[in-house]
Amino acid sequence: MSVNRLGIFPNMGKEKVCEALPEFLKMCESYDIEPVLPLHIASQYGRAAYDAKNNQDLRNLDVGVSLGGDGTLLKMARYLAPVQVPVFGINFGKLGFLAEIDSGSIHKAIAKLGQGAFTSESRSLLRAEVIKCGQCIRTVDALNDLVLAKGTFSKLAHLQMYINGKVSGSYAADGIIVATATGSTAYSLSAGGPLVQPELDISVITPVCAHSLTARALVIPMTEVIEFKAMPGSEELLLSADGENVVTVTDDMCVRILKSPYMMKFIRLTSRDYYQTWQQKLMRNI
Repeated sequence: MSVNRLGIFPNMGKEKVCEALPEFLKMCESYDIEPVLPLHIASQYGRAAYDAKNNQDLRNLDVGVSLGGDGTLLKMARYLAPVQVPVFGINFGKLGFLAEIDSGSIHKAIAKLGQGAFTSESRSLLRAEVIKCGQCIRTVDALNDLVLAKGTFSKLAHLQMYINGKVSGSYAADGIIVATATGSTAYSLSAGGPLVQPELDISVITPVCAHSLTARALVIPMTEVIEFKAMPGSEELLLSADGENVVTVTDDMCVRILKSPYMMKFIRLTSRDYYQTWQQKLMRNI
């Protein structure tokens, strides 16, 4: 695969990204890669622009790259997964599980990209459908996780869980996380969930601060359909996808979680494997 147009998704709120961007643009051009910037900053750098809300603009990109942390990559993924543009991330943040390239290795990464010396892999996404009166009123996809949690009230969330239409558990907790294998190293891990090899097609269901010593994370195939309903007496709940609030869920609604029809294709520019990454990032005091 040749890379001609590289869509850049920079986190301009990070000083290091702002400092590195001009040199990054020059690197791209030195390898005959056209850098394409967001519409609101492209003219500032005299470069071609894309409108993130215009799917045709996004389809014209060969690859997308995020400059920032994992949050920046997740934001990019929301735009590029539906149009099937492969992505990679350059980490200017702290942890960077998803953004595999460190900021000090940018030149080597762009050289490999220009030479076509890379591989790719696909990751599954989850989809949440919010159902009210039998109708789907909101749909959202997530690369990392979907979280159903209590809102501004201090009461616990009381949730009934169904898998493939059958009652499969109930939770009294601050919330519930349903993560992909990719997202197993994020919020789910902090809540006590397992580490999962990211190319597996599974859902990890992890309660947050459950009011029970027996509540544990559950790993099931992503082909299973999960539903959550608020039990009587519950307050309003908040559904979020990859850290972004989506909708308030009331007790007359149901949240259905299933495998998304989209896949996210990742460009791999290093030989570092996942087990090595886990060792480096989790077994040290960050």
